Amino acid sequence: MYILVINSGSSSIKYQLFPVDGDQPVCSGLIERIGQDNSRLTHQIFKTGAQQVVKLEQAIKDHEAGMQVLAGLLTRPDIAVIRDPGEIVTVGHRVVHGGETLTETTVVTAEVKEKIKALYPLAPLHNPGHIKGIEVAEKMFLQAVQVAVFDTAYHRTLPERAFRYAIGEKFYREDGIRVYGFHGISHQYVSCEAAAFLGRPNAKLITIHLGNGCSMAAVEGDRCIDTSMGLTPLDGLVMGTRSGSIDPSVLLYLQQQKNYTAAEITELLNKQSGMQGLTGHNDMRDISKLYQEGDPAARLAYELYTYRIKKFIGAYAAAMNGLDAIVFTAGVGENDALTRELVCQDMDFLGICLDGPANKRHDTVARDISYRDSRTRVLVVPTNEELAIARECRMLRSGDHPAT
Repeated sequence: MYILVINSGSSSIKYQLFPVDGDQPVCSGLIERIGQDNSRLTHQIFKTGAQQVVKLEQAIKDHEAGMQVLAGLLTRPDIAVIRDPGEIVTVGHRVVHGGETLTETTVVTAEVKEKIKALYPLAPLHNPGHIKGIEVAEKMFLQAVQVAVFDTAYHRTLPERAFRYAIGEKFYREDGIRVYGFHGISHQYVSCEAAAFLGRPNAKLITIHLGNGCSMAAVEGDRCIDTSMGLTPLDGLVMGTRSGSIDPSVLLYLQQQKNYTAAEITELLNKQSGMQGLTGHNDMRDISKLYQEGDPAARLAYELYTYRIKKFIGAYAAAMNGLDAIVFTAGVGENDALTRELVCQDMDFLGICLDGPANKRHDTVARDISYRDSRTRVLVVPTNEELAIARECRMLRSGDHPAT
């Protein structure tokens, strides 16, 4: 019997299949560049200590098409890891936005789906994909319990001074306009791993999740006290296609002086901005190549991208009155040495001293890439949102989860 974990990003689907009683997956995979002609799928199968890799490149138009490809691979005769879809008893779904009502891991019901749909305006790149994934999984795995695990749940510990906006109270009380924060599953997982790595359960950490979507969190012990994303996953850092923080008057100018509609502004800020807007590319691997070739747009984009991260590090160190470690994670954070180098430049006043050769070495385990005498440690901790979700599903099934 198995738990299938689905982790849909804004342009990707990561997945892992776990035994109901174990943390080692029997298969895992990544579908990336969804919506492009050169979508890629990497599917890994783990059997008797050996690893088999299947790679496909084909157009995958949306998340639903990606889910259908995934379901086919699980039972394809030559590489099957299950004989029958009925062997999957739980499907755990990462859901980006749960608002103020969905703050715990929960079994998906019609009511839960309606609440997720009601939050589409606050997570337009994500929640619609989650619902499609849930609905496809409901059809493909008829005997499985669908479970939703929410990115926003981890940030429920934010103090009011951090989650409120300086606008009239009625907008919070009546409309729920506040900071929710995102990537919470990742921030929670890597902060726990980093604290264990350091041997300091009450460490003051800044976790830096850098993928196509990017966010940061200030973590004291097991509590998140601040985070860079806000009401929606649009705020904060520069991202693959999202602008991050921007003066609200820019939007008013576009609307009032340039006749942009709300829909056009939403499209602009969510899908045509960030690194895409600055360079014409949203994949950091492509932009890194251009940077190394001396492309001026790529150079500016990297400087802008890393400068924003540096500003949040300073702010969060001040908010926590100290800092034990910064923690890089996710696709860019784990793999892009240039990003880590530029973030850590000229940060010695905070005791951040990057070990250049260590930074350039690639590894797949948690590691310290700072000099031995660095007052603030610089860690790279691979995230594993899928494992975190599987554990949540397991606790819910056993009745040990706080939500039960």
